[in-house]
Amino acid sequence: MSETPRRDGGNSSTTPVVPGFFPDPTICRVGEDYYLAHSSFEYFPGVPVWHSRDLLNWTQIGHIFTRRSQFPRGDGRPSSGLYAGTLRHHDGRFWYVTTNAGDYDGGQILVHAEDPAGPWSEPVRVPDAIGIDPDIAWDETGQCYLTWKAMSFTDGEVGILQSRLDVTTGKIEPPYPVWQGSGMGAVESPHLYQVEDTWYLVLAEGGTERGHTATVARGPRPSGPFEGCPHNPVLTHRSTIHPTQNIGHADLVRTPDGAWAAVYLGARPRGSTPGFHVLGRETFLAGVDWQDGWPVFHEDQYQVPTVSTAFDERFDGTDLHERWIVPGGEVATTTEPAPAGGARVLPAADPSVDQDGSVGLLCTRVRDLRWTAEATVEGSGRFLLRLDHRHHYGLTVRGGTVEATARVGDLDVVLASAPVPEPGRPAVLRLTAESPASAPVPLGDAGPDTIVLAFVGPDGPVELARLDGRYLSTEVASGFTGRVLVLAATEVPAHVRRVTYQPRP
Repeated sequence: MSETPRRDGGNSSTTPVVPGFFPDPTICRVGEDYYLAHSSFEYFPGVPVWHSRDLLNWTQIGHIFTRRSQFPRGDGRPSSGLYAGTLRHHDGRFWYVTTNAGDYDGGQILVHAEDPAGPWSEPVRVPDAIGIDPDIAWDETGQCYLTWKAMSFTDGEVGILQSRLDVTTGKIEPPYPVWQGSGMGAVESPHLYQVEDTWYLVLAEGGTERGHTATVARGPRPSGPFEGCPHNPVLTHRSTIHPTQNIGHADLVRTPDGAWAAVYLGARPRGSTPGFHVLGRETFLAGVDWQDGWPVFHEDQYQVPTVSTAFDERFDGTDLHERWIVPGGEVATTTEPAPAGGARVLPAADPSVDQDGSVGLLCTRVRDLRWTAEATVEGSGRFLLRLDHRHHYGLTVRGGTVEATARVGDLDVVLASAPVPEPGRPAVLRLTAESPASAPVPLGDAGPDTIVLAFVGPDGPVELARLDGRYLSTEVASGFTGRVLVLAATEVPAHVRRVTYQPRP
């Protein structure tokens, strides 16, 4: 499989337009402008929003959920929080509907804004629609339809339901079943569209793993009756050796010239069988044609341009960059400006609400397969590569010593330690993801990458450990998120002067 670094761009079938942990894409267009949003699970602020004029170059313009009154923390479990949603524009206003799995019995939540960059409203709750993956669509009369995957985490799946929705009150009429897919399991993520006089219902089937697909049906009304496409699934890489896997969860958009495109999620597994994806589910782009009244996806239609994912963060502004997020906590209680420059990352103020160690972490998504990141820390602090609270590698500096640590499930160990090379001066902690030394099977047992833990001394990097990256993958740890870089305190605040991130071949 190709290991071409993300910064070189590439074909849209193998190169995401938004790389890294940005799953469950949903898209809408207003005039010449496209807007894109993603699920974000336990991380806050929640649901990043992007803007583009060409579907290929995307700039993040904010988050939809920026206040805890919109998005209560819940129990803070990994891969809980804000699940997949739908972004739409109707009657001069942007709408986003989603599920907070940390408040699951509260039903769906609907927010709106005049500007997609925010601020977004307080949520309108839809308590009678229990489940995930809600969609909203309006007909010619202005009637809004809510379509969702009805299910319970304790009682199991019900199926795809639909109801008329009052967007001001959250009241729905008695729900009714619509098309339940082509026969595969895990039928979810409905999106409803009107194309001329026909209504189309696009679903995901097969689960968001290797069997993932997109399927479609059409009917005369939002409620159907629907007939499935004879060529379903219309989008999948199941049972192939394509370097992009898990594809599905598609959302269609019409371009200003009347053509069509779709965004969808995919993963880039690497290493020996079964393959390990570490960046989470990413956002890909496809062209869409219509043949005999059915959408046909062209995954390789676009050439994705070079995108800069590198950054040099010195925390010299009054507000944090949009890249910084926290799992389960609050940005305001996690970090503060340091009087001497940089940022102070604070320990959890109340350890009783930090049972899984997710509070007090300042994070940013890893967006490349190969990269090097450095954190300059004055005094004590931690610099980690994290998938969740039970799967992370990292470096800790305190008391004049740098330690390399690894947490894999119930194993939590110190791998090596060394004295700080220049006591009294900031320590430069380095994390690197590089290609594994071993070949894939049958010649070797390669993981997706090798993670190198080091610090930078006067004579260059001092390596403390080299670790197999497969243990920080979804295939090992489970869940729906991807890797993040983490700044964290020890028992006292961490003073971080600088963080750099650079993709590498």
